[in-house]
Amino acid sequence: MRSPGSADDPRRPAERPEIDDPSTGRPVIGLSAYATRAAWGVWDVEAALLPQSYVDAIVAAGGVPVLLPALPGLIDTVLPRLDGLLIAGGPDLDPARYGAQAGPDTQPPSRARDQAEAELLAAAIGLGLPVLGICRGMQLLNVARGGTLVQHLPDTVGTDLHAPAPGEYGQHAVRVAPGSRLAAVLAGPDGAARPEVTVPTYHHQGIEHLGAGLVATGWAPDGVVEAVEDPALAFCVGVQWHPEVGDDPALFEGLIAAAAAAAAGRPRAQPVALR
Repeated sequence: MRSPGSADDPRRPAERPEIDDPSTGRPVIGLSAYATRAAWGVWDVEAALLPQSYVDAIVAAGGVPVLLPALPGLIDTVLPRLDGLLIAGGPDLDPARYGAQAGPDTQPPSRARDQAEAELLAAAIGLGLPVLGICRGMQLLNVARGGTLVQHLPDTVGTDLHAPAPGEYGQHAVRVAPGSRLAAVLAGPDGAARPEVTVPTYHHQGIEHLGAGLVATGWAPDGVVEAVEDPALAFCVGVQWHPEVGDDPALFEGLIAAAAAAAAGRPRAQPVALR
């Protein structure tokens, strides 16, 4: 399987989606960014970044993406200006957040990102903003509610189904809970239920115990929880897979639709005309 984002990756858009006039009211979606070292040109420095596939997915679904750097105590203050939040994938959460010691296969923590995203998540839910968590984002949602994680799934499920090789996405089926928010979002254009979907996957950790108020709504064939949601909220969904590298835009379209609905009737700042 090709590495997503490479020149020969069939899932890579041939052209970047165009953003139309912002005065049409496209929902503005905040995307949590990595805090990591990156190299380009002659530079090799610390950077705030995010894979382009997330940005393209939000634009293609009808939203305007805004990258949110890992700035604890500060970045969550921008949320009142946004219409929705996407917590992106990335490295492992610090196990101390769920009362555990790091295992031998757990990656070094990015504590600033952990804290910044925890604050973003809490503030977004407090403001009633729609939230979509992807991979690490789903795990953060679970841990923020007092849940715990399995630190290395191959030790418990006995296979590498969820991350077949470094830098390569696998694929597996996900069984979807009927009647769930996830099922409604993933339904076909005719509204027909999709009891099972095939998803791109790359993760070595997963949910152990569910956090308070969350329900599991998707499962891999080996029983690993692949989706959670808070049924008490209008749109608070987490998925363990990586829809941004797949060919099904339903989750991003669902986030944008929920963001547009939440923003309806709420005053929006007018763009400033530049001379």
